This record gives sequence, structure tokens and C-alpha cells, in this order.
Amino acid sequence: MKIYHNNRCRKSREALEIIKSQQKDFKVIEYLKEKLSNKEISSILTKLKLKPIDLVRTNEVVWKEKYKNKKLTDTDIINIMADNPRLIQRPIIITKNKAILGRDIKKVIDLFN
Repeated sequence: MKIYHNNRCRKSREALEIIKSQQKDFKVIEYLKEKLSNKEISSILTKLKLKPIDLVRTNEVVWKEKYKNKKLTDTDIINIMADNPRLIQRPIIITKNKAILGRDIKKVIDLFN
């Protein structure tokens, strides 16, 4: 199991605590410190079954100031997330069989049921 984690995010910290209480073998990836490649982001999107725009935090200032209302391809959006990891929704949890965006803590809990 992997959790793409931002320690400054309350939802991410909550998800990590749930994982710690339920799972012994997991890896924490602090994606703000260890930037993700375009290939890694694409892989995550495939596992989540999301379009790139669905993984973007569109309320972030950098998105609003630089990218909002621009015509962007999926590749453009992946490149933007790779360059600006703060724009990536969190936490992302990936298991052997499943991937979820853990903003809804119930989804994190349901992973273990």
C-alpha cells in the first residue's frame, strides 16, 4: 500500500492515521518533497480511473492565476501537476487492487472492510 501524503493537509493526516492503525506494510510518499514524474502521475490517474483535470486542486491560487479558463490537453494538465505538485488532490491511496482519492475519510475506512 502507498499513500501520497501532504503532512500539512488534515485529510491526508487523518488518512495516514487510519492506515497506520490498519496496515503494517505501507509506504508514505511525500509528493511535495519527492516530485512525481509525468509517468507516475499518469499511472496514478489510470489506477484512480480519473481524467487529469479531476486530480487538480482548481481552487489553488496558482491554478486560478495561470491556468484557469485556458484550453489545456490532458498532457498539459499532467505536466502542470508535475511542475506544481501542490495542485494534486490528496491523499491518494493505492493498494494492490485499488486506488482511491481519500478526501472522503469513509473511502479510506472502506478500504479495510
